[in-house]
Formats: sequence, structure tokens, C-alpha cells
Amino acid sequence: MSSFRNAVLTLALLAAAGLAAAQSQKFPGIGREATPKEVAKWDIDVRPDFKGLPAGSGSVAKGQDVWEAKCAHCHGVFGESNEVFSPLIGGTTAEDIKTGRVANLQRADYPGRTTIMKVPTVSTLWDYINRAMPWTNPKTLTTEEVYAVTAFMLNLANIVPDNYVLSDKNIAEVQARMPNRNGMTTAHAMWPGNEFGGVKKTDTQNKICMKDCTPEPKVASFLPDFARNAHGNLQEQNRIVGPQRGVDTTRPEPKAGMPVAAAAPVAAAKPEKNESKAVIALLNKHSCTACHGVDKKIVGPGFHEIAKKQAGKVAYLTEKIKVGGVGVYGPIPMPAQSLPDTDAKLIAEWISKGASK
Repeated sequence: MSSFRNAVLTLALLAAAGLAAAQSQKFPGIGREATPKEVAKWDIDVRPDFKGLPAGSGSVAKGQDVWEAKCAHCHGVFGESNEVFSPLIGGTTAEDIKTGRVANLQRADYPGRTTIMKVPTVSTLWDYINRAMPWTNPKTLTTEEVYAVTAFMLNLANIVPDNYVLSDKNIAEVQARMPNRNGMTTAHAMWPGNEFGGVKKTDTQNKICMKDCTPEPKVASFLPDFARNAHGNLQEQNRIVGPQRGVDTTRPEPKAGMPVAAAAPVAAAKPEKNESKAVIALLNKHSCTACHGVDKKIVGPGFHEIAKKQAGKVAYLTEKIKVGGVGVYGPIPMPAQSLPDTDAKLIAEWISKGASK
């Protein structure tokens, strides 16, 4: 009898061990656990208490050089541009730096909201620049460049002086001068719990209200169909990022109950010639297509538009691709490019022949 009991106990223990082994796999049969090195490549966030901030430093002067080379074409020389993205700098005062509250955020008549007006923590600036900039080639800035660009932005907002060197050692001092450092609070009921101030009751109770409802509005005037596209397609005139979205005025205005037609997707280039295929591959490799479409403007002009103006000018186009410039196609500067001379020449030859697919 004792041998039978021992056998049963042994089988039970083996079954329990097998179950524990099976439960140790989070996703049985799917992939594997990430290694510490793999996790480290993604674990790059910097918290408001500066946990995760790497050691390093960068000066305002260095930041200006990096800014003009890699940032100004989208954000303006002084971070004030509203062409591609919303302005980064402006709207703050010396008094805001003292109080930690941006007065212009309380004004209904103030024309806009810049990043430096809203962001309460300097760690947010550092973290976002580090993980997402430049827009066309994210995660390519060195630690020194990220510190330097952050320092330059802070200098533009008069938070630090011209000769300042931002580092992991003094960044907490800068936090104490952020214009909107006291403008964010967790004393609300959006997320109940002790980690957000101990709020126990949520801000909404999920109760359906069926009284005092707003009556359905009635439109008293409308834009006549013949005038809808009088000034060109509004959708093409708005920037491709941000909250502003222009309506496609080449299409009739949808009536009530009609399904809204989705915007036609931009067709991917399907080059037929080997030369065109090779050049378009280069354009994608060097992120040229982030700012230029083949036949449409994105940030800069489309390649077809350039080809019409610069037909046959291979040397001129090669030089422009390498050194950049501003003023020919609008106020947004094109930065200098670091691609090889052979690649620049191939692209220039393709554009000079008409930029055909």
C-alpha cells in the first residue's frame, strides 16, 4: 500500500512540475524571451525624475550647429516656424520662468500654443529629441547632440544663457526654470489610485444622461458647390502633420447619410526602367522621399516640379543636393545632405531628364 501511495505522489509531483514549466512560458510556441541587450535598445525613456538619462553634456553653441544642419528645415532657424510643424518656441516670458505658469495659456485671444509654452518637464524634450529626431532619420543623434539641441532650445526660450552647457549633472537646475513646470497636475480623477495623488473616485461614472440634450444644429448657410474648389484643393494646402486637415474640395460635399469616401491613397512609385528603379531606391535610402514626392509637394517641391525648372542642369542639381539651400521653392530651407557624391549625381541626372517613373 505504501509503494502505491509513493507512486501516486510521484506522478502528482511530476504533473505539477510539468504544469509549472508550461506556465513559465508567457506565449507558448510563439517567439522567445527578449535578451537583456535587446531590451536595452528599446528601454531608452527618460522619466521626469531623470531616471534613464544617460551621462553626457552638450553646449548651446554645439546645439546651434546641429539645429541649423538637421532641425531648422522643419522648425525654422529660431524654432518659430509654422510651415511644417507647429512652432516650438515663443509665448513665454521671464515672469513665467519665475512662477512656473505660462500666462498666455490662460488667454483665449492668444493665437497659438508652442511646445515650450506647454511642456512642463525638460526630460520630455530630451526624451522626444533622442527617440524621434530628426524626423527623416530618428535615433541617429549622439548623446552629446541631444544634450546640445535641448540646450539650444532652452536658450531660444531664454531659460539658459548663451554659454550654457547642459548635462546630466545640472539638468535638474534647468527643470526648476521651465516656464510651465507648475502647469501640470495629477490632482484629478482621470486615473484613480495612490500613485496619482490618492484619488479614489473616477471623474466619470458611466451613467447615460438622456435629459437636457443639445438640440441638433441647423445650418443656416452653406458654401455653394460652384465655389467649393474656387481657391484650389484645401487638402493639398494644409501641412501633412498636426491637427489641421483640409477637406478634399475636388470631391462633392457629402450629404447627410452618405458614406464618406476615403481619400485616394498615394500610389507608390512603380518604375519600369532599371535606371529609375535604382534612383528611386536611392531616394528612399537617403530619406529624400520624406520631404519630396515624385509628382507632388510634401515639405519641399515634387521632383517633377524641380525637373521642369532645372532640366539638363546636372552639375547644379548635384551641388544643391549636397549643400542644400533656400528661397527657390519657398521659405523652408533644405539642409545639406551627407550622401555619397556618386549617389547625388545619379539623382541629379534622373531629375534633369524629367524625373520619370
